[in-house]
Amino acid sequence: MTSFNNQESNELTPREIVRELDKYVIGQRNAKKSVAIALRNRWRRLQVSPSLREEIMPNNIIMIGPTGVGKTEIARRLARLSNAPFIKVEASKFTEVGYVGRDVESIIRDLTEYSVNMVKAERRVEVNDKAKALCEERILDLLLPPIRRKTPIAVGDAATTPQEDETSNTREKFRKKLREGSLDDRVIEMELPATNTPLMQVIGPMNMEEMGINMQELFGNLMPKKTKQRKLTIAEARVILTNEEAQKLIDHDAAIKDAIHRVENSGIVFLDEIDKIAGNKGQMGGPDVSREGVQRDLLPIVEGSNVTTKYGMVKTDHVLFIASGAFHVSKPSDLIPELQGRFPIRVELRSLTEDDFVKILTVPENALIKQYTALIKTEGITVHFTDDGIREVAKIASEANELVENIGARRLHTIMTTLLEEILYDAPDKIQSINITVDSELVKAKLADIVKDRDLSRYIL
Repeated sequence: MTSFNNQESNELTPREIVRELDKYVIGQRNAKKSVAIALRNRWRRLQVSPSLREEIMPNNIIMIGPTGVGKTEIARRLARLSNAPFIKVEASKFTEVGYVGRDVESIIRDLTEYSVNMVKAERRVEVNDKAKALCEERILDLLLPPIRRKTPIAVGDAATTPQEDETSNTREKFRKKLREGSLDDRVIEMELPATNTPLMQVIGPMNMEEMGINMQELFGNLMPKKTKQRKLTIAEARVILTNEEAQKLIDHDAAIKDAIHRVENSGIVFLDEIDKIAGNKGQMGGPDVSREGVQRDLLPIVEGSNVTTKYGMVKTDHVLFIASGAFHVSKPSDLIPELQGRFPIRVELRSLTEDDFVKILTVPENALIKQYTALIKTEGITVHFTDDGIREVAKIASEANELVENIGARRLHTIMTTLLEEILYDAPDKIQSINITVDSELVKAKLADIVKDRDLSRYIL
């Protein structure tokens, strides 16, 4: 079993996962529990015997609920918790094979690419100290080129010339200054690979990127690599050279093998806006003719197939798929039956209430009030929201969602921007630092027209 299976983030219990999600997403406990169990099951499966492991299939999840209630936010936070390859894609961006655009297999190619980069980043950390040491030697060679002896050294002759001793001493002095950072602003000239000319993209049902073919790699050995001289500060050169040395130290074949293993056993794909490809049954023709075709193309990927990538074949049998959609116009039963069957866990997310809005404004670590307070503070203005002011904002947001279109927590962004518009506009012109208190009276005064006028769409979205 590979080492990544034992990493701390993969050992979080479902209760701990929900607790972490609670820091950023208000309510929706059922959805959080479902994704927490699914994430823990990824780890559990890897602990069972290899013979049974292959038989345990992931229980894919479909989250159903209005926009702005936390579906996508749950996925974003889950990506950070699961130390595994994770990709979020919009289902509406894909087209049926035969149409111009991206085919669904590119989801797995992108997931594999992400996994390879993730593994290489981890391996780079492991070799970072050695890469820094090699980088230091290369910079010293540029500052103080080593002396070349005219005659070869005889076997057993370890004697050095006075000039070599002096160069060695000078090199050590430069090394000390280099480590102290006193040479960081010094400009040196070095040879770097020239930037490759962008390749022409082939437009059609399948282009080179979709096939995973890199023409530069294909013909790289036939064409000499171009280099050019560049002047850089030592600080800039250190970053470039450390990265170059790290790339040489990494075993790329082993990294790719590990990355593919991670995708196949721990990969997670979040399919957002899946309702946009669920056309009404019986509807024929029109611009959305390929909707059902996208579903048919998704089916083999979700139920398990082999996808060709530039790193090799990737099996999708054990990739976890989490889909989400508002399903305002269509409904889950409008998906083709085979695809419905591949998402056995269904979770319904409820609409947000006034109390939820109060919590969204204050509780999460990235709460809106914390964000706006920090933004305005950069101008030397301190804004304080009272409890009744926060409640009034939540009340207006809730009324707006009821009277116009229900866009969930996104309504708070427009309410807050309208409320603080004058402060945000005038803040840079304030000469002295001031304190502003936002209470219910101020909120009512700023948003009076919105409260009175039922046609809120004239003012907010």
